[in-house]
Amino acid sequence: MRSPHPPPPERSAELRRRFAEEARSERPDLSTLCLLVGAEADGALDEAGLDAAQMELDRLAGRVPFRPGGPMAWATALHHLLGVQDGFRGSPADYQRLESSLLHEVLRRRRGLPILLSVVWMEVARRAGAPVHGVALPGHFVVGFGPREQQVLVDPFDGGRVLGVGDAELLVAGATGAALDPSMLTAADPLDVVLRILNNIRAWAAARPERSDVSLWAVELSLLLPSHPARLRYERAQLLVQRGDFVEGAVELEAYAEVLATVDEAAAQRVRGQARAARALLN
Repeated sequence: MRSPHPPPPERSAELRRRFAEEARSERPDLSTLCLLVGAEADGALDEAGLDAAQMELDRLAGRVPFRPGGPMAWATALHHLLGVQDGFRGSPADYQRLESSLLHEVLRRRRGLPILLSVVWMEVARRAGAPVHGVALPGHFVVGFGPREQQVLVDPFDGGRVLGVGDAELLVAGATGAALDPSMLTAADPLDVVLRILNNIRAWAAARPERSDVSLWAVELSLLLPSHPARLRYERAQLLVQRGDFVEGAVELEAYAEVLATVDEAAAQRVRGQARAARALLN
């Protein structure tokens, strides 16, 4: 299959405007934001494709049994529908594919990274009326049903398998070597989910220097979120220089140096030196 490539500049500008508007709305819609990320990644995803993906989520939600019961009943119903009947799950090979981070492709392929499969679980369950939320365990995103005192965790990457406390502890220990902290079980904010998805895309592209275009748009979408790490401006500047846009890269480096100077003047001076070196590449 072809590797997705971004849309033309005019389409990209419109997608980014909509992404920023949705991210700053009173209640950002997770599926909309994820699909806009997908459209920025894949120029073949047009408006009809965006609508079709939302309709697929609606269709899946329509197949969930009506109000199955408490958190465990919801978890079991979603596992049976999405994991068993429809075969949504992940495998190690999915970490090597950009499509595994794009919601429209995950809906088509029934394969993806843990966080994108979790988005499918959350969006289908939410539409069906379930008390559902994402849980950003270190290194492995899962889904929770019900309030904290009755929370039932499932792992969509493993077909929606219900996780006991010991299972969650093993996931955290495997990713970090540390113990499971109760704070790790809190509901994830939708914008934090989107930032984590974009971080995954940046990590995918960082291992493939020939796809610096993907790194750049992933950074630029991250910068449109209301809250993001300041260092992303530095990463964008480096990417611009790497791609031959020396002037804009230098301007970005100088702007980042001004921010950095308030906390670390020596580091700011080093970044200013990088800006001068970028401008020198024009000669």
